[in-house]
This record gives sequence, structure tokens and C-alpha cells, in this order.
Amino acid sequence: MDTLKEFYEKYKIYLTRHNLELLAVTVIVLSAMVAFTSGIPSQGALTLDKGAIKYNGSLVRGKMNGQGTLTFKNGDIYKGNFKNGIFNGKGTFTAKAGWKYEGNFVNGQPEGQGKLTTENNVVYKGKFKQGIYQMRIKWFSLVRITGLLLVLLYHFFQKAFPGGFIGVDIFFTFSGFLITSLLIDEFSRNKEIDVKGFLRRRFYRIVPPLVFMILIIMPFTLLIRKDFVAGIGTQIAAALGFVTNFYEILSGGNYESQFIQHLFVHTWSLALEMHYYILWGLATWYLAKKSKTVGQFRGIIFLVSFAFFLISFLSMFVRSFFVSNFSVIYFSSFTHIFPFFAGSILATLSGVSDLGAPFRKMEQALDLKKTFYLLGGSFAALLLLMFLLRFDNLLTYLFGFLLATVFSVVMILATRVLHDKTPHVDEPPVITFIADTSYGVYLFHWPFYIIFSQLMGNGWAVLLTTVLSFALAAFSFYLLEPTLAGREPKVFGLKMDIKQITTPVFYSLIPLTLVAFVMIMTAPKIGAFEENLLVNGLNQADSKMQITRTQADNVSASQYNVAKGTTVIGDSVALRASEWLKQAMPEIQVDAAVSRNLESGLQVYQTDISNKVLLETVVLALGTNTVDNYESLLNQFIAKLPKGHRLILVTPYDGRTAHDGTSIAVKTRQYELELAKKYDYVFVADWYQTAIQHPEIWYGTDYVHFGSETTTITKGGELYAQTVKQAIDEAVKKGTVKK
Repeated sequence: MDTLKEFYEKYKIYLTRHNLELLAVTVIVLSAMVAFTSGIPSQGALTLDKGAIKYNGSLVRGKMNGQGTLTFKNGDIYKGNFKNGIFNGKGTFTAKAGWKYEGNFVNGQPEGQGKLTTENNVVYKGKFKQGIYQMRIKWFSLVRITGLLLVLLYHFFQKAFPGGFIGVDIFFTFSGFLITSLLIDEFSRNKEIDVKGFLRRRFYRIVPPLVFMILIIMPFTLLIRKDFVAGIGTQIAAALGFVTNFYEILSGGNYESQFIQHLFVHTWSLALEMHYYILWGLATWYLAKKSKTVGQFRGIIFLVSFAFFLISFLSMFVRSFFVSNFSVIYFSSFTHIFPFFAGSILATLSGVSDLGAPFRKMEQALDLKKTFYLLGGSFAALLLLMFLLRFDNLLTYLFGFLLATVFSVVMILATRVLHDKTPHVDEPPVITFIADTSYGVYLFHWPFYIIFSQLMGNGWAVLLTTVLSFALAAFSFYLLEPTLAGREPKVFGLKMDIKQITTPVFYSLIPLTLVAFVMIMTAPKIGAFEENLLVNGLNQADSKMQITRTQADNVSASQYNVAKGTTVIGDSVALRASEWLKQAMPEIQVDAAVSRNLESGLQVYQTDISNKVLLETVVLALGTNTVDNYESLLNQFIAKLPKGHRLILVTPYDGRTAHDGTSIAVKTRQYELELAKKYDYVFVADWYQTAIQHPEIWYGTDYVHFGSETTTITKGGELYAQTVKQAIDEAVKKGTVKK
């Protein structure tokens, strides 16, 4: 106590207000420095859980932060970045058992891009989410690319690749497989199906690119004639409502033979896809509730999928014998949904992550060489079908689509096996890119091609369509879609900071929406071309009524004598030219109709013969709507021609294949020329030759129906009438008839 008192007496002189204030300031500054410096990383070591866990590396406030190495008692080692004492950021986890994970971590779990190498040196490289590998089968991209390739070749060069429409069936089969596989994987993990989450993911994958495509395409339609935007509002409504397939069925159009192609007709496949997603999502959700094990779930899905597949395919098979327009069963969700369920059946036997026992057995039986044979063989078979199938051929609906589906299943199976057989081979980035953008390219290519083919030659139209489609599809897939879905945009795994451009891009969609709305409101309900056909058809009907009245008075005479004059049985080209045919030959009787071919024309011909209303000269202006059995039908026309009549054959012209000797239209013309040489009462009005000699009447058209504006329509009509009249005059002058 005395010592303390002495110390106080000695130093109390320093206990002044000034010194105390200085001391307080010093304490405050030092406290702040301690607080700040405690956050500075320092190298050190930690021993946790009584020595079971050891750490060497960066420490912040006694916790693991920054780079370091953590060793567990069982021998597992983590080396990489830490945050607040747990794995966060880039790192490598090496298990004592021999497997290793390298990649990104979030809160102690693999998250984002990473690579897991198993004890057997099998590599799983890709995306991880909450510690679960989001498996991407690298060679599945080949299936998507094959489907896209066939569709593009078919649309760009339809006559050269007439069966390319099966590319859509490849997409259908693959979608059924992938969706069902992912649903099985989800049930395997969670013992339930989150149907809301499933439908939400489908919505963000399908709808934003569709809306984006429509908004981009609409301003481009200002470059072409208004025929293409006639009734465009209904087309857009059908696309956004995912009922384009039913819209096309109700409108009575033919998938291949529309005069003015619908800009959004290709969205019929999206309609089927959405119908499948809704039906199958709800069905699997219900089946999951009734299933106790993954095996039971697989078995029930197999049986239900097989039942749906069988019902749908048999519906197409049977109905194909009775429909007059194959487009009805092609577009129908009921008859054309079976490829999806073929994919679903495959998913129960194979899968993505959770693999079925049959697949494992088959995988063991296949070496790499056999797998390549299987893949190459299925691809070659699909290419062969692309050359052999025809849209309007009965065999396509009886067996063609089924074969395309079967070969698609084989190709999917081969790529799944190839994935496991090539653990150290990465998928080339260009293949991944094409597969990633395939949906967007499918959306953009058709309307762009229709627009550009009206403005330039086919080669340039194809090139420009391809470039723009891939560019816009890439923007949609890598930037637009993830942003809308609340994900961070990535391109080839690299994070993209696009905050500077997303706002202007999204704001730019507002004027595009307004432009589309104005165009929809101002678009004509019916195009000029269609109106022209309608008017000609009505005038033709009026003329035929007058003829009906005249013939009623002459019915007795017509039973014994052949009346002088000309009867025309024609298609839409003749209907378009009917006004000028009447001007050139006022007494001519024209019976022309849209989509009429040689087969349906023969029925009209036979009816006229039965009613004895054929005039002396019969003009057959058919063949543009091609049929494979043109020789047989033309022979029937000649065989059934009554005595006392002569036949004028107007050669068909299709500018898209005018110089292709293998096209049906060209072959039909060639056979008609041969018939004219064989029979002295058969003559040819060579519209094909006239059409080739006058390219000016085809600018801006579909290259089947002449004229895109008043001048060229008039010129084309006059040329057509002149060609027919010259042939009639020559035949009448020669005077020969069938005897």
C-alpha cells in the first residue's frame, strides 16, 4: 500500500487534464487499429476437433479465410479458397478413397463449374448444383444437330431433301427421352416430382425465345408484300397460345403447299411439345405419388409411355388411309405425339444420371468401335430417310415416321454410351454451341428465310438466314434467357457481366412490341393474292351458273353431238389466269380450284364426262401440285376421253425446281410432251417454256403463281392465256379428235 502511495505521489504531476485527454485519444486510435488489423489475413495453423482436423494457410480473426489446406482425420484433403471457415471459391477436394473434385465451391458444397474424377478415372465435367452433378451428356449435342440439319436442309432445299421434315421427329424423340430421364433423376433424389418447378423451367426455356423471335421478325415483314402479314395477329395468337397445329388444321392449309407461307407455321411443333410437357408433367407427378421405389416408378412410366405410344401411332396409321389431306394427321397432337413417348420408353431403360439395368448390360456389351457403328448407322439411316420420304406419300405415315423415331432412339442410345466410353474426350465447343442454339435457330430460320427469299436468290437468302438465326439464337440462349430466369449469364462457362447492356436491350423491346401491335392492328385480314383467287373463283362460279342454265335447254342435243368450245380443268395457276383466259376466249368454260392436282382433277373430269358437259376441246391445266403416279393418271385422262374430243395438256411450272430433271413437275412435263407425240388428238400448251422465257413475271412471287403487283400479274395472265390459246388454235386448225 505504501509502495502504491509513493508511486502515486511521484507521478501525479503527470495526471493533468491534457495528458488524460491524450491518453484517451491514444486508446481510441489503438483500438481502431486493432479492429482493422484483425481483418488482415495472416498465415498460420489451426487444430480443430482435438486434432482430428488440421489447417495450414490464411487466417482472419482466427478463422480460415483465403487460401489454405485442410486435412481430415480420415485422410481427405481440401486445398483451395476458404471464407468464414468453410470451402468457398475455387478449390480441390481429394478423397483418400482415390476420387477428386476440382472446381467451384459455395458454402462447403460443389456449386457451378467443376470436374469430378472417380477412383476408376471416369471424369464428370460440367455444372454442379448444391453438391449434385448436373449431368450433361456431351454427345447428345449430335442428336440435336442432326435434327436441326435435316429441318434446315428441308426448308432451304425442299426438292433436294424431300424427307427432311423428320428432323422435327428427332427433336420430339429426344425431348421425350431427356424430359423423362430428368424426371426419373428427380424422383431418385427427392422421392417426388416438383411439377410446378418442372413447368416453370419449361416456360423459361420455351416462351422468352418465342416472344423475342416474334418481336424481331415483325419489323422485317415491312420489306415484303402485305400478303405475308394478312391475318398475322391470329398466327401470333396461335403461336403464343401453343395451338398453331390446330390453327393450321382448321385453316385447311397444306404443310408443303401454302401459296403464301405462314411466317409462324413452324411453331406447330412447339404446340405439340408444350402439350406433351403439360400432359407428361402432370402424369409423372401423379405416378410419383403412387410409387415407392425408383424401380417401381420406372416400370409404371414404361407401361404408360408404351400405351400412349401405341395409341398415338395406331391413330396415325389407321387415319392415314382415310384423310384427303395428310397435314391433318401431321399437325395433330393426338396422332403425332408418339415420338415423345418413344423417347420416354427409352428413358426408363436408359437415363441420364440414374441409369436403368438394361442400359448397363448393353453398355458392357458394346465397345467403342461398336458404339461408333451404332451411332454412324443410325445417322446414315436418318439421312437416307431424308432422301426417300415424301410428305404426301402414304408410306411416310404408315412407316416413315415410325422408322425415323426408331433410328432417333438408336442414335440417342449410342450417344449416351459414347459419353461413358470417352471420359477423357471433351465435346468440341463448336458442337456445343450449335446444340445450345438449335432451338433459337429453329425459331428464327423459317420466317427469315421466307422474308429473304422474297428479296434475293435462294443462296443469299440461305446464307443471310443462317447467319442472323445463329447470332440471335446465341444472344437469346446465352444472355436473354438466363437473365430473365434470374441466373447469371455465361458463355462457354465464362461469367458475363452484361449489366451495361441488359437495360437498353430490354427497353428496346418496348418499341418493338409497339411496332408489332400496330402492324397486327393494321394488317389486312386477307391478302391481295388470296383475294384475287377468291374473286376469280366467284366469277368462275357465276359463269358456270350461266352455263348450267344454257345447257339445261340443250340437254337432249348434247346426248348425241359434241358441243363446240373449250373446257378448262385447272389448278390455282389457271384460276389466277382465268380473267385473261376469258378475255382471250370469251366462250371458254374454266373450272379451276386451289390445290387441285391430277388425281382430284381426274374426279372432276369423270364427273363432267358422266354429265356429258365436256366441250370439244378439253384443257388440263394441272401438274403444279405434284403426284408421284403422274404417268398413270395422265394415261387415265387419255383413256377416258370420249370420242369426238381433243386434249390440251398445259405443262406445269415450278420455278423452284424448273431446272431439276429429277423433280416431279419437270418429269410430268416431259411425259406430257411424249404423249403429244404419241396421240394425234393430244396437244401441249407449254407454259413451262413460256414461264422460263419471262423471268420478269416471277420477281417477288412463290415462283409458281405469276405476278406480285398489277403490272406483272397482268403480264403473266396474258402470257398464260396466249400460250393456251395458241395450242387450242393449232389443235382446231389440225382438226383431229379422238375416234
